[in-house]
Amino acid sequence: MKSYISIEEIVKRKHFDHIEVVAGALGLDRLVKWVHVVEVVQIKNLLRGHELILTTGLGFKDDPSLFVQFVKQLIDCEAAGLCIEIGTNTSTIPPDVIEIANTHQFPIIVFNQEVPFVEITQDIHSTLINKQYQVISDLEHYSQQLNKKLLEISEYDEILTFCQMYLDVQVVARFNEKDLKFYPEPPKGRRKQLYKLAEEAAMDKQSKVAKQPVMLLGNQYAEVMIISKDRDLTEYDFLILDRTVTALAQQLLRTMYVEERKNAEESQWMLDWLEGSHREAVIDEHLASLEPGLKLNGAVVCVCKYQPARHGADTDCTYLKLWIRTVFEQYGFHLFTIDVRQDLVLILGNKRAGDDWKERAKEAFERVRAQEGTGGKSVSSYRFGVGKYIYQLEDVNVSYKTAREALLLTNRAHHKEMSMFYDDLHLYRILSVIHQHANLDEIVSDYLAPVIEYDKRYNGQLLETLKAYLTCSGSKQETAKRLFIVRQTLYHRIEKLEKLLGSDFMEAEKRLALEFMLLAKDYLNVEEQLQKRTV
Repeated sequence: MKSYISIEEIVKRKHFDHIEVVAGALGLDRLVKWVHVVEVVQIKNLLRGHELILTTGLGFKDDPSLFVQFVKQLIDCEAAGLCIEIGTNTSTIPPDVIEIANTHQFPIIVFNQEVPFVEITQDIHSTLINKQYQVISDLEHYSQQLNKKLLEISEYDEILTFCQMYLDVQVVARFNEKDLKFYPEPPKGRRKQLYKLAEEAAMDKQSKVAKQPVMLLGNQYAEVMIISKDRDLTEYDFLILDRTVTALAQQLLRTMYVEERKNAEESQWMLDWLEGSHREAVIDEHLASLEPGLKLNGAVVCVCKYQPARHGADTDCTYLKLWIRTVFEQYGFHLFTIDVRQDLVLILGNKRAGDDWKERAKEAFERVRAQEGTGGKSVSSYRFGVGKYIYQLEDVNVSYKTAREALLLTNRAHHKEMSMFYDDLHLYRILSVIHQHANLDEIVSDYLAPVIEYDKRYNGQLLETLKAYLTCSGSKQETAKRLFIVRQTLYHRIEKLEKLLGSDFMEAEKRLALEFMLLAKDYLNVEEQLQKRTV
């Protein structure tokens, strides 16, 4: 199970018959990755850790200060130990060196007779290479067994149990925001210790704890830890953990895919829910059948339009839904999805408190837009409309209707930074109502026609100036800066506006009306462009 060899094992091999452990005897269990012969003092940049150093002491000879400096470097570089041939260049081990080595449990081994360093390195390196080959062979055997199990098992618990039995360690898993799961289940007293170890592992790397995230479609879905009680974990343990996590991700993805397909079969029930046909008791009963104990503190509906990355491409909607689901679950939402008229409709059931749902939803939408996951690669862009947040699940139809309206309004908006949330579309909602029940073009013309006609006739920029002047709350200095014109030119344009709109156009009520009409004009311009595209 380990590709390294301990110093304790090495000193039992040939060429180590006439040795003496003069310091650091408590560190003989240190693992050795490789063996180096070193005859210089400055070696800090040459070591990577766990090396056994062989030397005759040529670099420091009988200079105690250089000897101390040399040993400190080895300790800082996490070398495994030091073997010195006495007699050739070094006659004694200084007391300071012995004290430092004992303090750090750093083994110093003395050869009392001349030994062939080349044969020692050849012997140990052969052993290490054979061990590494055996590790690769064992790892391949584990992977084959795991792949066979993937064809037979139906629950991820079996994968984690198999890993625990194979390594004989404690396996701990955390799925999303749920509590830790232990394999095997420990006694109550031991659970507290394992909780503590798991928390400490999150803060600092430990030799007896290893952890690895389970990534699904670009997002962390779970985390698996292995905790050893008696021994330090080896590279082999880390490799087994990696193979286990990969198999676990495959199993979870397969399970989620099957669940998503099952959800698609329930689309008729979902359609009835969106239309307001289900009462609260029926909804609660259905949710309990999907996930026992599921408690939602309200919900909000989102309508999503997405553009395939390639024109005419058939996007795999199942994986797209899986990816979006993994994102939103990270932010405390239970996701229901359904396809309605070539749109993807998401019902975001809120599992947490209702106060911060919008902030969490915004972060989730940003991650979806960033296209971090596998599902995003087949999609070039998204547009979302988010409806009213409802506290009673039977009112989902209200949220759905307002989500549709929000999507329509954002499509007609003249700027891209407009909010996707229906509750934030204050003036646009008023514009939509006016446009449905009155001639909005005529109302806009009543207020802005003189300015529009002037610009057409003289190729002027009065409408742009009016918009900037109102945006800057009547500040001439800020308006001039925004329009990149001198103040004298601005004064001339304002005089023209006063002649066309009246000298009172900056008074409260009239100013508010003009601002609203400018927004309405942009709204109508975008709608006109959309109609031309449709034709």
